[in-house]
Amino acid sequence: MPSPPLVPEDTAIDVQHLGRMTLGEPALETEVLALFAAQSQDLAARLAVVPADAAALAHTLKGSARAVGAFRVAEAALALETALRDGAEPSAALAELQRAVAEARDEIGRMLKRS
Repeated sequence: MPSPPLVPEDTAIDVQHLGRMTLGEPALETEVLALFAAQSQDLAARLAVVPADAAALAHTLKGSARAVGAFRVAEAALALETALRDGAEPSAALAELQRAVAEARDEIGRMLKRS
C-alpha cells in the first residue's frame, strides 16, 4: 500500500490518497466515502459517552480514516486512543475528534453531491 503524502492536502479528505486506494474508480470512491461517513458518525456518537471499549473504537476509526484519506480524523482518533490507553483525561481529544469527524463528513457530503 502506498504511503500517504508527507504533506497531505489541506482538506478533510485527501482525494489523491482516496483515488489511489480506490484505483481511480469513481463508483468505488463514492461507495467508500458513503460507508466512511456512516461509520464515522456512528463511532463518533458511540465515543461521545466514552464507553469501556472506547480505545478500540478509536483504533477502528483511525484505520478507516487512514484508508479513505481522512488524515485529520485519523490523527484525532490516535490522540484519543493514546489518551485512553494512558489513562489521561480524554475530553480535549474527544472534542477534537468530534470536530474532525464533522469536518470530514461535511466534505464527503460536498463530494458526493458533485458526483
